[in-house]
Amino acid sequence: MVSEGQDRIAALQARNAELQRLLEASREAMGEMRAKLAEASAPPHTFATFVQQVGEHADVVSNGRRMRVGVMPDLDVTLEPGDEVLLNPMSVIVGGADPERTGQGALVREVLDDERALVVSRGEDERVVRLIGGNAHSRLHEGDTVIIDPRTGFASERIDRSGVEALLLEEVPDVDFDSIGGLRAQIDRIRDAIELPLRHPDLYVEHALNPPRGLLLYGPPGCGKTLIAKAVAHSLADAVGTDRSYFLSVKGPELLNKYVGETERYIRTIFERARAKASTGSPVVVFFDEMEALFRSRGTGVSSDMETTIVPQLLTELDGVEQLGNVIVIGASNREDMIDPAILRPGRLDVKIEISRPDAASARDIFSKYLTPELPLAPSVTEPANGDTQRAVKDLADHAVGRLYADPGNAQYMSGALIRNVVDRAKTHAIKAVIAGGQRGISTAHIDAACEAEIAEARAVAGSHLREA
Repeated sequence: MVSEGQDRIAALQARNAELQRLLEASREAMGEMRAKLAEASAPPHTFATFVQQVGEHADVVSNGRRMRVGVMPDLDVTLEPGDEVLLNPMSVIVGGADPERTGQGALVREVLDDERALVVSRGEDERVVRLIGGNAHSRLHEGDTVIIDPRTGFASERIDRSGVEALLLEEVPDVDFDSIGGLRAQIDRIRDAIELPLRHPDLYVEHALNPPRGLLLYGPPGCGKTLIAKAVAHSLADAVGTDRSYFLSVKGPELLNKYVGETERYIRTIFERARAKASTGSPVVVFFDEMEALFRSRGTGVSSDMETTIVPQLLTELDGVEQLGNVIVIGASNREDMIDPAILRPGRLDVKIEISRPDAASARDIFSKYLTPELPLAPSVTEPANGDTQRAVKDLADHAVGRLYADPGNAQYMSGALIRNVVDRAKTHAIKAVIAGGQRGISTAHIDAACEAEIAEARAVAGSHLREA
C-alpha cells in the first residue's frame, strides 16, 4: 500500500509539472501575441532626415518641414547629417532607417566647399544643396550628376550617366610632336600659337596680346589632325610645368541626342568638366572631332535646324573659356566650309591650320616613323647598305616613296594613314613569307606589293564616290 501511494504521488507531481510547463508556454505565447497585436495596432512611424544634433534634441526635416524633436535616451545609433531616422507618433527619434536610393537628378555646376555644392535641376533651376559625407572636393566635380531631395536640400550620392560620361573619357595622351611626320611647318605654327603664351605669359601681358583660345585643324581625312591634337595635350604639360594634362575627346555625332536640350546639356557638361580640371593648374585640351557634323552653319534648312540652338551654346562656352589660360579648344574637320562662321571668327577658334596631303618629302618623314632600324629587314635590303640598318631603312623608305609617287596622279590619294597602312601591309607580307618557309625580313618586294594594294584601294574608293556624286 505504501509503494502504491508513493507511485501515485509521483505521477501526480509529474502531471502537475507538465501542466505548469504548458501554462508557462501558454503565458509566453499570449505575451508574444499581445506584443504582435500591439505592434500591429501601433500608429505608424514617420520618416525624417537628420540635420544636426542640438543638445539633447535634434533638428530633422520631415515632409519638407523642419522640426526640433527629442531623441530616445537609449538610442544606440550614431547619426550624421543626411541620415534617415524614424519618428514615433510623439515626434521622438526612435531609430535609424535605410537611406532612400532614388530622387531627383541634378547637375553639379560648382563645388562651393566640403559640405555644399551649387546644382542645376529642372532646366536652369539653381539651388545650393548640402553634401552627405563631406570631402566634396575629392568626390565631386563640375558636370557630375547627383541625387538630391528638394524637400531636405541634401545631395545623397553621385551617379554615373553613361550618355555624358562616355563623352568625358580623360585620356593622358602618350603622343608627342616627334612621333608625327611630314607636318613640321604646321606643328611649328601650333606650338607658337599655344605653347608660347604658356611659357612666356609675362611677355604677352607686356605686349597686351591675348593668346588664342582655340584652333581649327582642317584637311582631308587620315592626315594627322587627331594625332596633332593629342600631341598638343602632351606638350602642354611641359609648357605649364605640371606632370598631368587632360584630353577630353568628343566626336561630333556622339553629342547628338533626339531629346530637346540634351545636346546643349552635354556641351555645358564638357566645358564644366574642363573648367574643373583646369582650376587645379593642369592644362586641358577639349578636342571636337568631325566638327561639321554638329556645328553646321545656321539657317541651312537641313534636318530640323537643331544647330540654331547648339551653335549658340558652343559660342557661349567658347567665350567663357577666355578667362582660363590653360584650356585649349581644338576642332578638327574635313569640311570646314560647313562650320558656322561665328565659331571660326577671331576670339574663338582663332588659328586655322590646314593639314594637307603629304608631298614626297613629307612622305619620307612619315615613313621614318614606321620603318625603323629595329624591324627585321631582308638580306636583299641590308646587303646593298653594307649592313648599315639606318641606311638600309632610308633606302627602303626612298624606294616606297618613289613607288607611291611614280604616277603624279597618286598625290591626290596620299595621307599619313595610307603610308602607315603601306608599312603594315609590308609587315604582313613579310610574316606570311616566313610562315611559308621563305626568308625573314621586310623586302622591297613586300613594299611594292603593299604600295600597289593601297593605291588600288584608294582609287577604288575615290571612284565609287565619283559615281555616287
